[in-house]
Amino acid sequence: MIAVDTSTWIAFLQGDGGGDVEVLDRALRARRVLMVPVVLTEVLSNPRLSSEVLENLSDLPLLEIGSGYWQRASALRAKVLARLRKARLGDALIAQSCIDHAIPLLTRDLDFRSFAEAAGLDLLIGYPAD
Repeated sequence: MIAVDTSTWIAFLQGDGGGDVEVLDRALRARRVLMVPVVLTEVLSNPRLSSEVLENLSDLPLLEIGSGYWQRASALRAKVLARLRKARLGDALIAQSCIDHAIPLLTRDLDFRSFAEAAGLDLLIGYPAD
């Protein structure tokens, strides 16, 4: 099972190429994708999404937010910021969801490396096609 960051979802939905898009396509066909609530919110915020895509994304199994999540996410963000690294709030929330569920995150956003270094977030880094 994998979780997928917004950057990869956008590339996938736009028909872009790249290793991450290929991994996502295979994982979707194998029904091995779990949706992070924050990512679902970010992706569904696109007003140009078709109703079919909206429905398909909404049908993916959603990672649950457990007790103490918000405190753990803020501590994670503080840990990354203390290292003088970039830690966007949305990224911290996504990273904490994956850490809580011990699930790797597929992304093309290299900012997530800070969360991997600080807290052991399991990353699957994909790069855009050349």
